[in-house]
Amino acid sequence: MLTPSDKAYVPFVSVDNMMGLISHIGIEKALVELAAEVEADFKRWPLFDKTPRVASHSDVGVIELMPTSDGDMYGFKYVNGHPKNTKEGLQTVTAFGLLADVQSGYPVLLSEMTMLTAMRTAATSALVGKYLAPKGATTMAMIGNGAQSEFQCMAFKAVCGIDTVRLYDIDPAATAKAVRNLTGKGLTVVACKTAQEAIAGAQIITTCTADKASATILTDNMVGAGVHINAIGGDCPGKTELHGDILKRSDIFVEYPEQTRVEGEIQQLDADHPVTELWEVMTGAATGRTSESQITLFDSVGFAIEDFSALRYVLKNIEGTAFFEQLDMLADPDDPRDLFGMLERSKG
Repeated sequence: MLTPSDKAYVPFVSVDNMMGLISHIGIEKALVELAAEVEADFKRWPLFDKTPRVASHSDVGVIELMPTSDGDMYGFKYVNGHPKNTKEGLQTVTAFGLLADVQSGYPVLLSEMTMLTAMRTAATSALVGKYLAPKGATTMAMIGNGAQSEFQCMAFKAVCGIDTVRLYDIDPAATAKAVRNLTGKGLTVVACKTAQEAIAGAQIITTCTADKASATILTDNMVGAGVHINAIGGDCPGKTELHGDILKRSDIFVEYPEQTRVEGEIQQLDADHPVTELWEVMTGAATGRTSESQITLFDSVGFAIEDFSALRYVLKNIEGTAFFEQLDMLADPDDPRDLFGMLERSKG
């Protein structure tokens, strides 16, 4: 609940401050703590308002709003997805987000979320891997070595204990970049020349591509029994990464079916094809991995509750630090009814 002294300014976390905060906490520690925050919120899933994100599609990308509330706090994220941007020297995904106090409606945090989305996406992937990956998994194939890839590798190391990553991208420069960034981070890093080579010996397969079209990053014959597939590429209607036959051999786990059936890999399947919601696995209401030969597939599209968890984590962790600034973005007249008078007095 806000007090009158809290109302005039809103904490703002810039990109520089977000990077400072993550470095201050430590990236692996932050990923583990973010995963725990997301897990705690998934375990109280029924309390949240839930709606598919509001999307505005164009020929070159998508702009989306992702709102949710747990009854005490309200949060939303603005995010775009423009695969063409990389060729123009721009980020494929940029984002910012806001938290507000439900009782007053006043915002309590404004934050960049380009860096934070990469962190929360990786933390969520690894959290799901904790529940679904084969026991004792040590090796992950990372197919697609763009902006998300290093975060994914570090999260699976920190949360799931993998020690080897096998990297492949159609652009060798992207793989070289990922190798360079991951060197010295406690992982064995192997650059591969094909997706098939990357998958060899991997118990976890992460696909993270951003083409705004249907593509086949993994064909059916490439996927053997017993693996966990983490399909996180930039999703939208008409955009997929996996051959449909892989889906038919897999047990599929999703965040929010109403959104995933529109944007995820399962848009290739019949509308009534069975999927399991992750919150049910985390609360024990549904089973996850049940056998060594089972193929589990996390059809990840990202959901607003994950962003809510990440924003709340940031709000909690900036307290007592210098990793934010106060924005004067709320009018605060002495008399709440006299907004015009506040304007008039400012002339003096």
